[in-house]
Amino acid sequence: MSDHHHHHDHSGPIAIGDTAARVVIGLLSVIGVLVVLGTILLWPSKQHIDIPLPMQNAGGGAVQTEAGTVILQDIGPCGSSSIGKVFVDKPEAPRSDAYTCQRSLIDIQSGPHKGNRTLLEIPPGPGQPDLHAGDSLRLVRQTDPSGTPMYSFEDYARGLPLMLIVLVFVVVIVVVARWRGLRALLGLVFAFAVLVMFMLPALLDGKPAIPVALVAGALILYAVLYLAHGVNLRTSSALLGTLTSMIVAAVLSWVAIEMTHLTGLSEEQNTNVATYIEHVSITGLLLAGFIIGSLGVLNDVTITQASAAFELAALDESASRREVFTAAMRVGRDHIASTVYTLVLAYAGGALPLLLLFSVAGRSIRDVLTGDAVAIEIARSSVGGIALALSVPLTTAIAVMLARPFGSRKAPAGPARRARHAR
Repeated sequence: MSDHHHHHDHSGPIAIGDTAARVVIGLLSVIGVLVVLGTILLWPSKQHIDIPLPMQNAGGGAVQTEAGTVILQDIGPCGSSSIGKVFVDKPEAPRSDAYTCQRSLIDIQSGPHKGNRTLLEIPPGPGQPDLHAGDSLRLVRQTDPSGTPMYSFEDYARGLPLMLIVLVFVVVIVVVARWRGLRALLGLVFAFAVLVMFMLPALLDGKPAIPVALVAGALILYAVLYLAHGVNLRTSSALLGTLTSMIVAAVLSWVAIEMTHLTGLSEEQNTNVATYIEHVSITGLLLAGFIIGSLGVLNDVTITQASAAFELAALDESASRREVFTAAMRVGRDHIASTVYTLVLAYAGGALPLLLLFSVAGRSIRDVLTGDAVAIEIARSSVGGIALALSVPLTTAIAVMLARPFGSRKAPAGPARRARHAR
């Protein structure tokens, strides 16, 4: 009977009962249809949103940047009338030498003034850029009230170094993981596209944060898991477990934020959003961040558990569902223990500057831990940890039911199993 046949080909999923397969495929199909409907209903409108004041240029439009290179660098008298202006050869000398600063002669390498030069004068102080001859920069191009073009320092140009780092990352992933690594990278591109083209515009449009985050997360999971791990029942069991765990994470995130009254206004970016994009809910942004932030670690754990359950079932075809589940859970407990460290330390690493400031503030540890900024990271880590821990037995149970469907007969005990009983 095909329903009860098992095989040892580990390149794909083990043959399972038709009923179990239909249940899982049916559930994922229904969820998939709901996700598509949710995407259509929550798709952002084409409404125009004004550029926030800190991000505008002098004319109220988007800031324009151009490429530039430092060709001469020294420290000397400041106050030249050529600061930020466009000139061909040399800047005007300062009228006095009342103070000194870092002077940088910049060659403009793009835009309408390409081939010309400008002068930057940077007074000493914390946070000021330390420029050197040969540095590549991005310059803000604006016009003053009289219409004269003006340039100012925006940031270092990081395009080429970043591209090289990303290229090395892509090459290493593809060389080590081969086609599966390439498919995982394609899934990553798709995930980024979902965030940029759907989730962020929908949140800007004032759509409810939890449905938007759940739909975006589900779109990402369907693409990432099936692209990286193939369309099979092993991947399907992990996907079902991850989707369920994501819903748990969403509920826990909402409860945590409501119980602790987290505002998110301790972070400068959130304060800017609250000030300049008033219709966007900061609490909603926090919720969406909690949900999306949990996806990576949930995906990691659930695919490992599904693979472990299927492999253990394949190694011993006479093992019962309970035995396979117990063995897979031993793997899962080790994974939980190590991944919880990963989760908490990743958030702690991101909050190091904040923790450093608190460490010299002389405040009690209770005040530090319960303050909004640190409490957000504690809540985020806790929600992720709970969802992670619950995803292990959930995914393992789904995978075991697929690898050992209800109603399947035990295969005859193999030599290894008979020898074990004989001992």
